[in-house]
Amino acid sequence: MDALSQALGKAVSLIFGLDRELTGIILLSLKVSGSALVVATALALPLSAVLGLRKFPFRGIVISLLNTFMGLPPVVVGLFVYLLLSRSGPLGFMALLYTPSAMIAAQTILAFPIVASLSHAAIMGVDPVIRQAATTLGATPFQVSLTVINEARYGIMAAVIAGFGRVMAEVGAILIVGGNIAGFTRVMTTTIALETDKGNFELALALGVILLLISLMVNVLLHIFQKKSMPGASR
Repeated sequence: MDALSQALGKAVSLIFGLDRELTGIILLSLKVSGSALVVATALALPLSAVLGLRKFPFRGIVISLLNTFMGLPPVVVGLFVYLLLSRSGPLGFMALLYTPSAMIAAQTILAFPIVASLSHAAIMGVDPVIRQAATTLGATPFQVSLTVINEARYGIMAAVIAGFGRVMAEVGAILIVGGNIAGFTRVMTTTIALETDKGNFELALALGVILLLISLMVNVLLHIFQKKSMPGASR
């Protein structure tokens, strides 16, 4: 019990003392996860809009695949990206393995189906009356689509936040493709795993507290946007 108290005390000291190593790890985590989320969102939103607003062959199969990939095992994604970026892989010439770029690629693959599938659900959840009213008022198909997407904005924001929560807590895939190189590819989750193995609980606990706080903020935002996206919610 004394050891735990001492470790917690040192962890708090690291946090409020703005320890340089701790700060660097947090900033790199936010940079990698934020970049992955931006790329995943840029790819997922157009696809979710097309799936929600247009009918085309194999649409149901695409939706089923997205729903299935929401539960992709991170280690499988890490293995897939590793094989692509390894020296003998098709993208090995880019020399991206064990770099933040490789970690961003792995996290993008994990976030993409979550953002796309949940955004599609938000668009499909918009009341059909809104589309009919826009058409009746003389809006073009493009303007009708923008109106529907605007109505689904809170659900789309919730989808993006859910994707961010997934990538921030991820460890398996980024450990495989990024390693755990101090000052280069070491992020919060991989550092917690490494420092726990080494018995350095102070740094692991400090990062765990920060990660929990970020997770709390993500869930609070997610709850707010999900509440706003509910029919009849005040806006």
